[in-house]
Amino acid sequence: MTGSPLIRALDRVGVAFLVLLGVIAVGVPLLSLAVPPGSAWHMPIYLVSLFGKYVCYAILALAIDLIWGYCGILSLGHGAFFALGGYAMGMYLMRQIGTRGVYANPILPDFMVFLNWKELPLYWYGFQHFAYAALMVVLVPGALAFVFGWFAFRSRVTGVYLSIITQALTFALMLGFFRNNFGFGGNNGLTDFKDILGFNVQAAETRAALFAASVLALAIGFYICRAIVTSKFGKVLIAIRDAENRARFLGYRVESYKLFVFTLSACMAGVAGALYVPQVGIINPSEFAPGNSIEAVIWVAVGGRGTLIGAALGAVLVNYAKTTFTSGSLAPYWLFGVLTLGTLAAVAITRRAVLLGAAVGLALAVLVWIVPTTLVASAAPFLLPYFSPFAVAAVLCLVWLGSGAAPLPLGIGLGALLFAFCITPFAGIALAPYWLFALGGLFVLVTLLMPDGVVGAIGRWWHASRRPSDPKAATDAGLAEPRPAE
Repeated sequence: MTGSPLIRALDRVGVAFLVLLGVIAVGVPLLSLAVPPGSAWHMPIYLVSLFGKYVCYAILALAIDLIWGYCGILSLGHGAFFALGGYAMGMYLMRQIGTRGVYANPILPDFMVFLNWKELPLYWYGFQHFAYAALMVVLVPGALAFVFGWFAFRSRVTGVYLSIITQALTFALMLGFFRNNFGFGGNNGLTDFKDILGFNVQAAETRAALFAASVLALAIGFYICRAIVTSKFGKVLIAIRDAENRARFLGYRVESYKLFVFTLSACMAGVAGALYVPQVGIINPSEFAPGNSIEAVIWVAVGGRGTLIGAALGAVLVNYAKTTFTSGSLAPYWLFGVLTLGTLAAVAITRRAVLLGAAVGLALAVLVWIVPTTLVASAAPFLLPYFSPFAVAAVLCLVWLGSGAAPLPLGIGLGALLFAFCITPFAGIALAPYWLFALGGLFVLVTLLMPDGVVGAIGRWWHASRRPSDPKAATDAGLAEPRPAE
């Protein structure tokens, strides 16, 4: 596209993504409010709130992708900025309760009355006004990120050291917010919200409006990020990511670039947290947990680092999988797992040897499963419960890992996993206690198979499929065939 930089920031994919967000922002509330509850098209209000939470996570993922995917800053503490924005909004919502609280105190929140606080702390002043709270949602995370980044980047702390420091930051904040004398509700946090801007926060119309506002914030955040990464400023960020010392030697003030984008990313995370709190109805110190920040990094890695759209989609898909697979047994969802596995195989690999390997893997898994189980059933039936098709898949996947990820063994591993998904009696497996292990395994697999994430792999496959494959086509397309050296 030509024209102003604001117009050039969007390509066809970006425009399509914004249009999709517009359709979702309008369509989901309409399906919830305008469609009768008895209709198959009706969307329950709890799903609207759940999807709104996913959208807030997508904004957080977008903020992380901006600094990690385009500037090489791996932050393992962005959950702190997310939680700070959430606490700022939670303080506003608590001030709206007034005399409707348990202790009917017009000024002090219930937890302060319970803890015998005599007056409102100074840092709570002004939060009865929405404009002030909205300012704090951006200012508090941004100020913390600016101060932290000023010292870290001027000291040239990079790489894993910076990641560890950011994780220590969020852990320290979590310990602080757990204390009752901090004035933020201790381990219970802030909850029992009543109103937001005078509207009942539990009403279906308010929930739908919060969802639409979250999608709008995601669209604005995406547009801002696209405008940055497609500008000359974004080119410098990419240069810093790929060769920081070379960019510094060329005269660019690397610390200033990193500080700006890190602060902007923290402000975006704060906005995501502020939209998250009224939709889930609570904010407590567990949001500062380092594991939450690590999960957010995994969302970006799975969706596609350095793609923006992939980061947002990764956040939605991974959290949808978390909700689905940790809410009970996997019996109704095993087909989802099979389809996901097939999709990953199709996206990651394009050679026929993988398909051949998948067939071999299925056959081997069946043989390795049937023969031992038949022998054990006749000789030692008490050992039968210890045989698992996932163990078979794990053994064959180890063969693949030891082979250097060649296409044929890769197909064998995928075929073995497909067999495990199909044969295992999922009704007896509850994945909730093992979700973090599954998430860690997903991160490892994505790092090995698709370092660019799902969206990045699709993009590579798409560009490769459109590339001329024969010399004549290359010549017709204006691409000269390379000549051998003379």
